[in-house]
Amino acid sequence: MLFIVKWRACPASRDAAIERFVRTGGLPPEGVKMIGRWHAVGSGMGFGVAEADDVTPVQRWALQWNDLLEMEVYPAMTDEQAGPLMAAAVGR
Repeated sequence: MLFIVKWRACPASRDAAIERFVRTGGLPPEGVKMIGRWHAVGSGMGFGVAEADDVTPVQRWALQWNDLLEMEVYPAMTDEQAGPLMAAAVGR
């Protein structure tokens, strides 16, 4: 299953978040494969796409960061997965 992970650092926690990222590399725990990660220029916001067979390690990952970052996690589908569902929804 794919997940979109979005984060935003508050100004008060920015330096602590940067220090943790530099120290850990921001790597997800075992059971979560990082597909890609992007950081918005000039802000403390970014998002990543990750893959996991179970939501438990994804939650573990969010808990490792949500003391410093506002975290949002969304289950995601590829075009190939969502396309047939959308076609069925409009009767095609």
